Amino acid sequence: MMKTMQQRLNILFLCTGHSCRSQMAEGFARQLIGTVVNSFSAGIVAKGIDPLAIRVMKESGVDMSGQRSKTIDDVAGVEFDYCITLCGHADENCPVFPVKTKIIHHGFDDPPKLAADAKSEEEKICHYRRVRDEIRKYIENLPASLKKESRL
Repeated sequence: MMKTMQQRLNILFLCTGHSCRSQMAEGFARQLIGTVVNSFSAGIVAKGIDPLAIRVMKESGVDMSGQRSKTIDDVAGVEFDYCITLCGHADENCPVFPVKTKIIHHGFDDPPKLAADAKSEEEKICHYRRVRDEIRKYIENLPASLKKESRL
């Protein structure tokens, strides 16, 4: 059952290194759907925030400079309604949550991995922008998809 606006859902976006995709998802969730969710993000490990992720998010009007790279241990005291894994490794290594936490996997390509063979800075940044835009669209549709799921 969906919570009322006063009872916002706690959503954790989980990735392997908490440097890019989960950071983007948290930033978009805070900006776009922050009235209905409390967004958190973490990684299996904390690798620091990718500067190119910060750059492309700033282009979209989302400031991630105040976010920091965290591990799942850093958010251990929060009761999550949903944990959304954004990469295969995080999905396969997702920690055990209380029964009430629903685990959803929605994978996105890894921008740093895609950009590793880029021949120019512009080609690199194009990979980040594409994944950023895919994550934005997913976040924009997230409340509706969670409402559908709660009716099942």
